[in-house]
Amino acid sequence: MAILCVDQVSVAVESLDDASRIYERILGLKATHDETVADQGVTTRFFPVGKSPSVVEALLPTGPDTPVGRFLSKRGPGIHHIAFRVDDLDAELRRLKALGVRLIDEAPRRGAEGKRIAFLHPKETGGVLIELCEAPAGAKGH
Repeated sequence: MAILCVDQVSVAVESLDDASRIYERILGLKATHDETVADQGVTTRFFPVGKSPSVVEALLPTGPDTPVGRFLSKRGPGIHHIAFRVDDLDAELRRLKALGVRLIDEAPRRGAEGKRIAFLHPKETGGVLIELCEAPAGAKGH
């Protein structure tokens, strides 16, 4: 697999303001923007990490019956998933399918910031929800 970098660590939160207090005040990161992805039921606040393309994403569910809403009700705030950037998401999904790896997304879908994303099933990855993502053409990080 051609992993280019850790794209993001995504944390389920109950408040974007509380997330800002943690990541800005304690860690010194600066939020750049928020984005709501309606079909995923989440509003994301982005905290870039230094000069790398990596970010911490604070995920606030738009309702209790969304994936992040259900995660929060079962587990409380915490790490929701880790995303790895790949150069060719379609090729990686084909490779994983050929290996018999169970996928949540067998075809890429659109995520925040226009990225193409796909999730691996956590039963395949030791209980960790892993996202593979591909930045839009011409993107240079976050």
